[in-house]
Amino acid sequence: MIEPHAQPLAGTTGAAVEPIAEPTGLGTATGFIDRYFDVAARGSSLRQEAIAGVTTFLAMVYSVFVVPGMLGKAGFDTSAVFVAVCLTTAFGSLLMGLWARLPIAIGCAISLTAFTAFGLVLGKGLKPEVALGAVFLMGLVFTAISVTGVRSWILRNLPHGIAHGTGIGIGLFLLLIAANDVGLVIKNPGAGLPVSLGPITSLPVILSVIGLAAIFGLVRRRVPGAILIVIVAISALGLAIDPAVTFHGVFAWPSLSAPGHASLIGAMDIKGALSLAVLPSVLALVMTAVFDATGTIRAVAGQAGQLDANGRIVNGARALTADSLSSIFSGFFGGAPAAAYIESTVGVAAGARTGLAAALVGVLFLAVMFFAPLAGLVPSYATAPALMYVGLMMLSSVSRLDMADMVDAMSGLVCAVFIVLTANIVTGIMLGFCTLVIGRLVSGEIRKLNVGTVVIAGVLAAFYLGGWAI
Repeated sequence: MIEPHAQPLAGTTGAAVEPIAEPTGLGTATGFIDRYFDVAARGSSLRQEAIAGVTTFLAMVYSVFVVPGMLGKAGFDTSAVFVAVCLTTAFGSLLMGLWARLPIAIGCAISLTAFTAFGLVLGKGLKPEVALGAVFLMGLVFTAISVTGVRSWILRNLPHGIAHGTGIGIGLFLLLIAANDVGLVIKNPGAGLPVSLGPITSLPVILSVIGLAAIFGLVRRRVPGAILIVIVAISALGLAIDPAVTFHGVFAWPSLSAPGHASLIGAMDIKGALSLAVLPSVLALVMTAVFDATGTIRAVAGQAGQLDANGRIVNGARALTADSLSSIFSGFFGGAPAAAYIESTVGVAAGARTGLAAALVGVLFLAVMFFAPLAGLVPSYATAPALMYVGLMMLSSVSRLDMADMVDAMSGLVCAVFIVLTANIVTGIMLGFCTLVIGRLVSGEIRKLNVGTVVIAGVLAAFYLGGWAI
């Protein structure tokens, strides 16, 4: 079981951000917040956590548009899903921040949203209510795995190389996502490699590259909130010169259902999801979430320096439980499966070290329900530089690979490379585990293997060979 610890390691792989001194004579409320979240003890400040929380929010606010869009294609009421996404993110992030006290935001996972919409509803022909039942069941099983310590056991048996390889792979994945989102890298329409250079002279590409370079310069000058400054500046510039960025007002009342649609709250069909035809998909959701979300939590915690001397996550048991409970909540409110967001690393790079940043993200997503038009003013090319910067920062984990142990290091690199080549975190982890076990056997280093590593490799291999992988 991952044990909670009061103090993180002194080092961190995140951006070097100087704590911002608070004024003397803190009030009672301010002092309580500082003590509750261990803000000063973790080398941060209230102002730094606030800036980082807003930065994380801006980096992941796109989910309130992407998730309803995908589920809408599967027949879900988009206005109801919009509210569900806001409520799920608020619940998960507040629980993570206030209970686990880690700077990790939780929201409806994009990959699992795609599987729910295109795999379950459009692919298998399930009704939206049955798909929500599957999400709810996935959350129950996921929580049971977290509470009983199975997820903690998986983390304890995560080999050194694969642990760092996961962080490297996620960094590369972030780079690809951001570059593709703005059109810098596009799908190759012709023969050859699957990707090619996009329209490099387009406005989104130019602003993204300039924004990335600006972050380099501001961080080098130790400017507090460098990432947030770039996001706000590019958004303002986009509003001024980009016709696609338009102002549609500030306030709008949240809608639980559109005319002709019933509310999705409590609409999940659990009985239908318990059928033999649906249960394999529930297990696929669970398996994907276990390794995807668990790997993300560890990667973000590592970036924030919230690992103890044994490499365990500070308050790890609470973090894993908060993550899994959010999917139960999401299924009830009509959203997609929830998971820790890798965009949390954007906030970490901006200085987040405590749960105060995650709690602020939760509060801001509650506010988004009432200010949806304003949230749409942040174009993708404003957040792309932040994602690219974080992706580059995460590549620093390469230096932590022990090349003296070639099998472990190379297995970690296999994990990293195939996360981005397959656009799937779990696939990379599976290949990393399998190559590690086989490599140990062939090299005669079987004594370096433990039972847990072999069991995890076997389960992952069976999961893929059985055709259940997402």
